[in-house]
Amino acid sequence: MNMSMKDFLLGTVVVAMWFLAGCSARNPTGPTYGNNVTDIDGNVYHVVTIGTQTWMVENLKATRYNDGTAIPLVTDSVAWNALSTPEYCWYNNNSITYKNTYGALYNWYTVNTGKLAPTGWHVPADSEWSVLTTYLGGESVAGGKLKETGTTHWGSPNTAATNETGFTALPGGCRDGIYGTFHDVGHGGFWWSATAYDATYSWSLVRYMDYGSANVYSTTTISNNGYSVRCVQD
Repeated sequence: MNMSMKDFLLGTVVVAMWFLAGCSARNPTGPTYGNNVTDIDGNVYHVVTIGTQTWMVENLKATRYNDGTAIPLVTDSVAWNALSTPEYCWYNNNSITYKNTYGALYNWYTVNTGKLAPTGWHVPADSEWSVLTTYLGGESVAGGKLKETGTTHWGSPNTAATNETGFTALPGGCRDGIYGTFHDVGHGGFWWSATAYDATYSWSLVRYMDYGSANVYSTTTISNNGYSVRCVQD
């Protein structure tokens, strides 16, 4: 049976429309990734746009401020508790195991310098965390949309995790500011905000997600605690 040019072109258009519709249906609201960002140490971070904000996909690993000044590395538990100056560490003081996956843990004094993030980026204010969670439907469900799926890094059951945003939140744990001990890797992720509560506490709402909930929690915390940092674009 002969096919006219008109029939051929019409069929091509229909197939193309079907293909595009199929692609859209498979990923109608998937993450929008941007260009990678490199910090002053040469660490490379992927970025993703969520609503009106653009976030890094990995936790910060920088050991220097964006002006090149070194951040003190503190491994001793007593020293970590005693200092009221900037410091960072790796979980369990083990960079080989934890650096690439979870990034560094920083105290509030490091965050409060305003020089921690790469140029063009910053540690998010508490209000910017609220913009994120509001866009995702509120704190009670936002954690599930932000957490990496599965139990490779998160403990079981990793409740409600879909990572539909591409944010890929990981449970990097924390360092206790009183005893200098390490806790919760695999169970919880903690992230500073840049908003101070008072001289002792940071309304850094240490934004917190855990393996058993879809929530993004918020709380005040002592300045000597060590938490992760996620940067947002200026």
